[in-house]
Amino acid sequence: MALNKKTIDDINVKGRRVLVRCDFNVPLKDGAITDETRIVAALPTIKKLMNDGGRVILCSHLGKVKNGPNEGESLAPVAKSLSEKLGKEVVFVSDYHVTGEAAAKAVEAMKDGDVILLQNTRFRGAEETKNGEGFSRELADLADDYVCDAFGSSHRAHASVAGVTKFITEKGGSNAVGYLMQKEIEFLGNAVENPVRPFVAILGGAKVADKLNVISNLLEKCDTLIIGGGMAYTFLKAQGKEIGNSLVDDSKLDYCKEMMEKAEKLGKKLLLPVDTTVVSAFPSPIDAPVDVEYVSTDAIPADKEGVDIGPETCRIYSDAVKNAKTVVWNGPMGVFENPTLAAGTIAVARALAETDATTIIGGGDSAAAVNQLGFGDKMTHISTGGGASLEFLEGKALPGVVAADDK
Repeated sequence: MALNKKTIDDINVKGRRVLVRCDFNVPLKDGAITDETRIVAALPTIKKLMNDGGRVILCSHLGKVKNGPNEGESLAPVAKSLSEKLGKEVVFVSDYHVTGEAAAKAVEAMKDGDVILLQNTRFRGAEETKNGEGFSRELADLADDYVCDAFGSSHRAHASVAGVTKFITEKGGSNAVGYLMQKEIEFLGNAVENPVRPFVAILGGAKVADKLNVISNLLEKCDTLIIGGGMAYTFLKAQGKEIGNSLVDDSKLDYCKEMMEKAEKLGKKLLLPVDTTVVSAFPSPIDAPVDVEYVSTDAIPADKEGVDIGPETCRIYSDAVKNAKTVVWNGPMGVFENPTLAAGTIAVARALAETDATTIIGGGDSAAAVNQLGFGDKMTHISTGGGASLEFLEGKALPGVVAADDK
């Protein structure tokens, strides 16, 4: 999928105010950032705009902000981290109104190459999440051009992602995508639309419902589709197997049958677990020690629950990956938060780390698993957006991509 959108290499920002929507939705613990991956991912775009003499105005959301603006969801720690990483003070506008007088003053005082960070866009509540015109216009009023580099939020038609672009266009400015967006679109887009074959897709996670359209879309594109995680048990039940107390979505049994028929009709391989790891009771807390046994998926005891793929399935899935040229993976194979029930996820991650294929990890839990296991640097691309990468794999148009100007 060639990216025919304007990128930051296509615009001249010298002396211009550039509003950059980043994804600084970082995990915080007691006010400290516990994982800076998203901040590091934004640096190439920010540095390019600074070095080109742009006046860089950064904005982002953080958290869900359910109870109004609060210091616990302020972007202050992000400003501090950015200042350290850029070797230059990033001025933080702490005003909860985001675009008020304080923001206007800070922007007015900027010189070429300066950087400021606005407060959490979700402090404006529904004005942000419902794509309010007023807030979109206020954001655009601060800037001459707009750059979207927040792939993790690009599937949401919010004011700071989509709405703002209309008003930037009205004043004759450019709407471009940053390097991170460009990379995501090219990797995910090419993998799905124009893969080097054999193309293997691996889907895990708990619910079939979350991945309905992804399963259907990927079956048309890939050569082999591997199903693991909690949703595998709905497929197994659809095959008429006893699944004991395993997670199941009975309303999706017909859908699973349809997908198995579709795979057969298209001549695609659909791999399901042949054995599974079972427990008598789900661990509580989730990482508590637990006794497991491995059984064939034809012989899951009625009083047991499947919680991970079994050793034989690990081998089959790893072999499928070894012969691939392109692999996309989204969703863990089991309850990977528990060390005993992480074996399936580790086996798949290791197989991806050892293959020569182009390997693309679709954000969310899979990305966390790969990074925790120390395989991050062995992957070709780890997506920064869980929900966004899923919608991309479904074949949906993402508002944050659509809103950028065509070249």
